[in-house]
Amino acid sequence: MRVLISGAGIAGPALAWWLHRAGADVTVIEKAPGPRPGGHAVDLRGAARTVVERMGLMPDVLAHRVDERGFALVDEHGRRRASMPAELFGGEGIVAEIEISRGDLTRVLIDATRDQATYRFGDRIAALTQHDDGVDVTFASGGTERYDIVAGADGVHSGVRALAFGPETDYVRPLGGYGALFTVGDPGDLAGWFHMFNAPGGRVAGLRPERGGTAKASLSFRTRERHGRLDRAAQQRLVTERFAGVGWRVPSFLAAMPDAGDFYFDSIDQVHVDRWHRGRVVLLGDAGYCGSPLAGLGTSMSLVGAYVLAGELTSAGTPMAAFARYQEAMAAYVAEGTQLPPGGMAGFAPNSRLAIRLRALSMGSMGRWPMKQLLARQFAKAEAITLQPYPTLTAP
Repeated sequence: MRVLISGAGIAGPALAWWLHRAGADVTVIEKAPGPRPGGHAVDLRGAARTVVERMGLMPDVLAHRVDERGFALVDEHGRRRASMPAELFGGEGIVAEIEISRGDLTRVLIDATRDQATYRFGDRIAALTQHDDGVDVTFASGGTERYDIVAGADGVHSGVRALAFGPETDYVRPLGGYGALFTVGDPGDLAGWFHMFNAPGGRVAGLRPERGGTAKASLSFRTRERHGRLDRAAQQRLVTERFAGVGWRVPSFLAAMPDAGDFYFDSIDQVHVDRWHRGRVVLLGDAGYCGSPLAGLGTSMSLVGAYVLAGELTSAGTPMAAFARYQEAMAAYVAEGTQLPPGGMAGFAPNSRLAIRLRALSMGSMGRWPMKQLLARQFAKAEAITLQPYPTLTAP
């Protein structure tokens, strides 16, 4: 089976690992010139942890783990108003027991598959032509090749989805906000804690510790405006304008932002696709189902989805039967994983000072009944699937 996977983030290399194990000929295409560095810290929870253990990659993940002690809401002077230690929900709370930067997890997965799959960086799919027995793929760099399967694991703004399913506006639901993320120096006083500050006007700043003397700064804001595609300079001007006059560490973030080599800016969106396959083209991870960063299970759904999709592709009679079984197996898990936490965007980025105070009070009660029981059910979503032991994936 010849498979082309679009996207060398997390879902794509994970799918490549499992498919190669089952004997497939796998190519991964990625429009970036190389593995993307940086990115926010992502977590391994529930079933996703089991998938990584079955891959034998947990020692590599733990070697790159970020030592995060918990999550704290702070005021403009840096004083804690509410906090949640990592162990409060057994390592499955806002900060999970296993946290790793997205770039490091991507590197672990690519290194594990570099000799098993063909990687084509700096290229993308320009056109897809489907036939009963395969898909003809035209590349932006030139040339056409035929594959049995094409998997779109290329994120919220998936090019494969646009080509095979239709325009992005049919599947991407804006949640009313934007966010920027970039690396800054570790100020030295985080003590392993992820700090977040809310400012009136629906503005949120965060600082999350990393390894090696750096930290990840985030600046997010609520808005009903849609800004379309902006270049880097315009993105940074917009962020600077929206955060003018905001206190805490924000001035230092804005000063560091222009020189950040990994600056990332995007809208905060959800992705909902009713059926994740069209003919011999299938979607995986954020390209087909994304709850947004607010839902917090994107990495887990990508890793679990890769395992299930590979298992079904290598055990079902036809690709179409495999795709249907993949969706059936994942449907309930994805429905849980794409649900927003209480309050959604308004809860994450309150507009008024009163709402900000109420958020801190609410978070302060998370360790007590009844809030603790309610949140425990929220965090238990990571376990909402039973992983089959596919013989095609477990054979030596």
